[in-house]
Amino acid sequence: MTGTGVGPELIRLIGVDAGYNHQAVLHDVNIHVHEDQFTGIVGPSGSGKTTLLRLLLGIIRPMSGSIDQIEDLRTAYVPQLETVNWDFPITVLECVLMAGQPANGRRFTLPWGNAREKASAMEVLARLNIAQLADRQIRQLSGGQQQRMFLARALYRQPQLLLLDEPTSGVDVSTRHDVLHLLADLHEDGVAIVLTTHDLNGMAAHLPHLICVNHRVIADGTPEDVIRPEVLEKTYGARMEVLEHLGMRVVVDDGGERVDRASQVEA
Repeated sequence: MTGTGVGPELIRLIGVDAGYNHQAVLHDVNIHVHEDQFTGIVGPSGSGKTTLLRLLLGIIRPMSGSIDQIEDLRTAYVPQLETVNWDFPITVLECVLMAGQPANGRRFTLPWGNAREKASAMEVLARLNIAQLADRQIRQLSGGQQQRMFLARALYRQPQLLLLDEPTSGVDVSTRHDVLHLLADLHEDGVAIVLTTHDLNGMAAHLPHLICVNHRVIADGTPEDVIRPEVLEKTYGARMEVLEHLGMRVVVDDGGERVDRASQVEA
């Protein structure tokens, strides 16, 4: 698994400034996303990580610079779980069906899909080991089940590029491990993946390619290239130490504590 992007290019940002209400959040961003890429975007809160995902999704347009992408690029998005209204009265299967099927150029068949569409959605749920939850109300799911449901919803769109915003935020270590393995499997199946994360040790260190962002791209490369004290200080504005443990890089603060949470990173 290369993950660093050596295959055909899907989308490219060239000299992009972007933001909201005429105020730039990102400045002079130059990144490429290739079809074999598996990339984590790291940086403090407010640094522009989610804005970068929105640019890749086409939700917002650049204030300057340009975005080039292949024709009919199929993308899918998994939001932060904290942003979802879990009281919305739908089942797991219905939530997946609402994603539609862009491969045939139309939305699902009302009210909740025809037999073929339901069978296709059930295949995706089975792939993520949650087919038994198809008729459960979404508010009755655990955190790990919620994340799997949104991954199923994204995969139902048959994406070439999967974008995820903090996919392991608020989940336990076991669920984080499961999500990492699921994403690695999807990447092996040919889906390009770009995700944001605050979790330097639990998530970022396990990804093949990282981009550090703090209103501009600070560094872009492998964990060995990026998880370095000088790069992290430029990214987070605080000195951090990097240790080698069992072949992995572990980030600690000046007091020797592991940095695992966003609040610790930004303290």
